[in-house]
Amino acid sequence: MALKTSILVLLFALLSFVGLSQVTIEVQLEVPPQIENQGLFLASDFNDWNAGDPDYRLRKINDQKYSIYLEDAPQYFEYKFTQGSWTTAEGTPAGEPFPNRIYSADGPKIEASIVGWEQQIEYGINVTSLPENTPEDAKIYIAGNFNKWSPNNEAYLLRKNVDGSYHTRIFTDQEEIEFKFTRGSWDAVEARRSGKARPNRKIIRAAVEDADHLQFTIEGWEDLNGTFSIYSFYDLLLLFSVFQGILLLIAIPTLQSNNLDANRWLLLTIGLSSFSIFFYVLSNYNSAVQAFPKILFLSDFVLFLYGPIYYFYLRQLLFQAKSLPSRWYLHFIPFLIQLLIYLPFFLSSDKSMLDSIMNQEDTMVIIFLVTGFAGLLWNIYYWNLFRRSIQLYREEHQTNFSFEQNLNYLNTVLIIQFVCLFLWVVFFLVFGLSQLFDIETVTLQENSIDFIWLAFSVITYFLGYFAIRQPETFKAEPRNISIFDDILETPLSQKMVNTGNEKAEEEQKQNLLPTIEALEKNLEDNKPFHNPKLSLSELAQQINVPPHQLSKAINEHYGKNFFELINGYRIEEFKTLAGNPKYHHLTLLALAYEVGFNSKTAFNRSFKKTTGQTPKEYFDKAIADQKLGQE
Repeated sequence: MALKTSILVLLFALLSFVGLSQVTIEVQLEVPPQIENQGLFLASDFNDWNAGDPDYRLRKINDQKYSIYLEDAPQYFEYKFTQGSWTTAEGTPAGEPFPNRIYSADGPKIEASIVGWEQQIEYGINVTSLPENTPEDAKIYIAGNFNKWSPNNEAYLLRKNVDGSYHTRIFTDQEEIEFKFTRGSWDAVEARRSGKARPNRKIIRAAVEDADHLQFTIEGWEDLNGTFSIYSFYDLLLLFSVFQGILLLIAIPTLQSNNLDANRWLLLTIGLSSFSIFFYVLSNYNSAVQAFPKILFLSDFVLFLYGPIYYFYLRQLLFQAKSLPSRWYLHFIPFLIQLLIYLPFFLSSDKSMLDSIMNQEDTMVIIFLVTGFAGLLWNIYYWNLFRRSIQLYREEHQTNFSFEQNLNYLNTVLIIQFVCLFLWVVFFLVFGLSQLFDIETVTLQENSIDFIWLAFSVITYFLGYFAIRQPETFKAEPRNISIFDDILETPLSQKMVNTGNEKAEEEQKQNLLPTIEALEKNLEDNKPFHNPKLSLSELAQQINVPPHQLSKAINEHYGKNFFELINGYRIEEFKTLAGNPKYHHLTLLALAYEVGFNSKTAFNRSFKKTTGQTPKEYFDKAIADQKLGQE
């Protein structure tokens, strides 16, 4: 029995020796520590090389001596000493990386010496000002790509100075470091003055002149004044635009409007704009991003959807196209490509997404930049398409009608869209300069993006307001002008036929003389131009000729379109009435309405084009000439 007991004791002792050991490590500092009062840590393969593991912090014996007791140490392990991070790891006296130390059943006690620190760039971080609402007992940390974005690593706690400022030192060999200040967690991270999330701070080694005295100001905290109950004025403007869009989505379908088909596309445009603006506002708040990181991508879908949808709205509104273009799907190919590119991010876990966002990984940054630049080019193309659509409509309208349609709101939207594109270009210029010259332009880039969204939000007001105030239908010959649509065709009736044969051309003119004579007689005798809604078809019916024949006659005989001809007659009639004492009790605008103009703007524009003068200039000169004649 005694023999069996002895064997068991021997086996237990042998297993203990083979498996785990009790080891005491004593460390002598031969050089001063890099960071005062930070202490030493043991990083080893048995604790996943955690450079700041609190369970393996060495006990301080005196200013030069530390120790740690390992109760269950393996028989073999590799290790190093750090001051809490790999940026403050031990090194050689020359500052080179120190090779891993090795323990291989070397006994219960190890004596080691630290003879140097791995030489890395040292930065002196100074926070000179905190927001007024910062708690008195707050601890301020710095978290960045140099410490795996740990928001509460004690090795990166800022020490409060006598003057109220905060200071710490970081060591890293990275060419570019990114960081933010926190109060110990990502829920309490620094923000802009408004409380909205701010981009990562950056320090580019090549651009730093005095690395020992880098000064920063913390403007706000996301958790203290960045909640959804307190909005900045900027956010209120954007959210009011979203609210306005929702009201329009409800109101527009109830209108008794002739533009019902066009309004369907308008509703899609307003809905898409409101959706994107809302999620852009949310993406500026850390609490929303933490809860749903994919929110950052949702507002981007407007980049490739807005142009085609708004184009289809204009196409239906101006030209009353009965169907979509035969190749309408080509307009949405870029959006589908964008969706495929973003799909892996949507399928990834929230933690993975947050890590990518926090580290601003190159893949994500490149995707955002390439998508943004492609979206800029895409929207420049569509802006030109919008402009050409309005221009073609105006030309088409003046061929068939004698009055101006109110396109002011479409022109206003066009101007706002141009402002958005201009600011978009400015953003990429600023970004390019920052990359080329290694200068800090984050604030300027951020402001450019904010102004783009602010300008974009204004479009909803104009579209919605005029959709309600202007229910009439625009009418013009349908035309396809996009490279994705059918070939542009102009109706044959509106083309000037040039045969190249002078005799044939002369015969054509002679054939049009009866139409011209009938037209002029009708205009002189019946004055149909007094009708502000006079159209080419109506006038053609009055003289019993086909509309296309009348249009051809006007174009070739007068060298004008229908709109210019009729307004020319109105101007002459206006002059006649203005010289008649019978009408002197009327204002100039009243006289303009009397002869058939439908708006003050149309009258002034036509008068200036016909006479080269404004109505006031014309009559001031007439009065002066009359007085001169009396003298």
